[in-house]
Amino acid sequence: MGAVWTPLLLSLKVAGWATVLNLFFGVAAAYGLSRWRSPLRDLVDSILTLPLVLPPTVLGYYLLVLFGKRGAFGAWLSGLGIELVFTWQGAVIASTIVAFPLVLKSARAAFENVDKQLENAARVLGVSEAGVFFRVSLPLAARGIAAGVLLAFARALGEFGATLMIAGNLPGRTQTLSVAIYEAVQAGDDSTATLLVVITSVTCVAVLLIAGRLMPGHTRRADLS
Repeated sequence: MGAVWTPLLLSLKVAGWATVLNLFFGVAAAYGLSRWRSPLRDLVDSILTLPLVLPPTVLGYYLLVLFGKRGAFGAWLSGLGIELVFTWQGAVIASTIVAFPLVLKSARAAFENVDKQLENAARVLGVSEAGVFFRVSLPLAARGIAAGVLLAFARALGEFGATLMIAGNLPGRTQTLSVAIYEAVQAGDDSTATLLVVITSVTCVAVLLIAGRLMPGHTRRADLS
């Protein structure tokens, strides 16, 4: 059972860390874009959304160029004794970047649906901008953000291409669920591959069901029905 539980636990750890990182960076970027008025906003949004459409192998190549030992950041990190290539931390970076657009899009839509009159009323009452964000905007956008975070978790859990390129396939160290499935199929171990596929599929379906219930408008549709 080690061939099943080890990659499952590693995948949950990688997806969990990627989700936490996306919660902070994705929400910050989404709020900034939702409030920023500039001709460059759409360009910045397109660049941040790029991981959603780029092939995972292309993202993996970019990560190797950036974080490899001779990369722009890799050489600097290596001098600090930090290695990301062929480590589970590298898998976290890959999963974070791949899943980031899902949080960004959901959170931005949620922030843009917040009633601006409520925010302005808080400002009139003397609430600081930070207070407006944490006491008005964030609570009202929470359902949309939570839905995006769950989708990002599911995406990070199933990440394969970019993870394989930067983290490799080291059993017990960097072998996530998706990589373990690939290896089991290559080795002709159909029973292990089937079990891993079922675990991944059930987990992702459960996450999608929860995310769907958190989507803005779900409660309204349920009441109307």
